Amino acid sequence: MSSVLFSNVNIFDGTGEGLFRGEVLVEGQRIKRVARGLRGISAPGARFIDGHGATLMPGLIEPHAHLSFLSSVNRIFREKVLPPEEHLLVTAYNARVLLDAGYTSAYSAGSKGPRFEIALQKELKAGYLAGPRLVSSTFERPAGADKERDGPEGIRAFVKSMAKEGVGSIKLLLSGDDAFGSGGSQQVYYSEEEVAAAADEAKTAGIWLAAHAQARESVKMAVRHGFRIVYHCTYADEEALDMLEASKDRIFVAPAIGIVYAKAYLGEAFGFSREVVERSGFIQQIERNQEVYAAMRRRGIRVLPGGDYGFPWNPIGENARDLALFVKIFNYTEEETLVAATRLGAQLMGMENELGQVAEGFLADLLLIDGNPLTDIGILQKRENLLAIMQDGKFHKEPVATLHSHDDGRGEVREK
Repeated sequence: MSSVLFSNVNIFDGTGEGLFRGEVLVEGQRIKRVARGLRGISAPGARFIDGHGATLMPGLIEPHAHLSFLSSVNRIFREKVLPPEEHLLVTAYNARVLLDAGYTSAYSAGSKGPRFEIALQKELKAGYLAGPRLVSSTFERPAGADKERDGPEGIRAFVKSMAKEGVGSIKLLLSGDDAFGSGGSQQVYYSEEEVAAAADEAKTAGIWLAAHAQARESVKMAVRHGFRIVYHCTYADEEALDMLEASKDRIFVAPAIGIVYAKAYLGEAFGFSREVVERSGFIQQIERNQEVYAAMRRRGIRVLPGGDYGFPWNPIGENARDLALFVKIFNYTEEETLVAATRLGAQLMGMENELGQVAEGFLADLLLIDGNPLTDIGILQKRENLLAIMQDGKFHKEPVATLHSHDDGRGEVREK
């Protein structure tokens, strides 16, 4: 069994207890030991990585992944539709791009094809493709998606069939969005009976439900019917917030602020001129989100950073921008944000005892960072600051600047 010893690193362990200098021993897929201070672990024969004071932290977890949305950094698609064969290849490519950005796990918020992510998940799990550990989804299903299969029984049949295919989560568009047309975010698409049927079948099948929910009644509907995660929640009122707080031990929310911010401030090259931004109310959406998520933070609701990446103006691979936006827009501290992106993300994945922390017995999904993200979270947006990326105890990105090796007197092969 291969082993790796990280030494001379500042460890952010995902718990929110700050940094501490220490060492971490990885054996096989898992973390074997974590020690405070230096020279605390003896591991004869281990590969020895001298971090030179770099930060060792858990891999990031994306709670709102759209791997089959086409655009990624340095590969922008202006087309909306590709032939399915090409689209699936792009999806596989995007999975690697997200892992390259330090995201070792992802919870899907919807796919462009009903089986794209089911196929991708199989390849990722078997190790044939590089990408994040994935909770897969089918396509985002609006009401009226299939006229022959609408209504409670039609939706029940849809959930049952997708669960049989092996999907991990199904996303329902419980409300519209202003991107779909003026006032779309205030429209509720599903009836109570339809959502109840979807929830009942999902529970029977052992899969999760996710909701696009802008309108306040759509948020309440998601909470009532046991959805695992609710995206956006832009127009949640006091009653919706009360319901979310009462369910905070089982539910997660994510504002997806990255997509709105990109339209408001970064999208001029894609047609989002000042006139369009003002007419579309993007700034007002950001301000509304600030109010809603300040209230959620006070109430202790689990809020996760994940910003709807995959569009030309908001490409996959820039996901870590959402971490900086949590600090800039929502006034989270860097440490709170990183806990949300690691430990809380692991809870969303259903792997809180295996992921999201640098802890003994946990899977070795680790990042070695040049600098301190607890004082400058923006460093996570730059690839050159990701000195090493480890997933399941294997290096996806080998440690940078390995100069030479020697035996340091403890029996380990030392690299620095």
